Amino acid sequence: MSFIGTEVKPFKAQAFQKDRFLEVTEQDFKGKWSVLCFYPADFTFVCPTELEDLQNNYEELKQLGVEVYSVSTDTHYTHKAWHDSSEAISKLTYVMIGDPSHTLSRNFDVLNEAEGLADRGTFIIDPDGVIQAVEINAGSIGRDAGILINKIKAAQYVRENPGEACPAKWRAGASTLKPGIDLVGKI
Repeated sequence: MSFIGTEVKPFKAQAFQKDRFLEVTEQDFKGKWSVLCFYPADFTFVCPTELEDLQNNYEELKQLGVEVYSVSTDTHYTHKAWHDSSEAISKLTYVMIGDPSHTLSRNFDVLNEAEGLADRGTFIIDPDGVIQAVEINAGSIGRDAGILINKIKAAQYVRENPGEACPAKWRAGASTLKPGIDLVGKI
């Protein structure tokens, strides 16, 4: 089943952000662009490099109107302990959602049932709470926030410019395509 064009299913989860615990629901994704970044587990190896990369790009993401949520099957308490003990994770200022019940991981079909851990899944969600892009990587393949930012810019562009499409390697300000009969066979 494709998630593209589907609305985020209802959920309620506990999270950690900086020095506080909070509750997050699907309603938090409404009215702004959101990124859900699933990762296997706290206190691991590739995960802190990805989460730190997201933090290093967080200001640019916020300037684009995007809120970031990281998610693992750990608890919000474990997120706080990791935040307090890891140099890379202590930098994080975005929300870290705990999913020990596996509700979110199942809702987004990234749960490795045999291990009880989430796969590396990235979901770009528009201000209506609708999923616009999905990327799922194997556990040993880290993600790049710079590539994510380009995808978000393309998603925002096509939302604001119906009937246009962003070709491969598109960057903000570059030419787009207007799909139609006149382009068939000419690209």
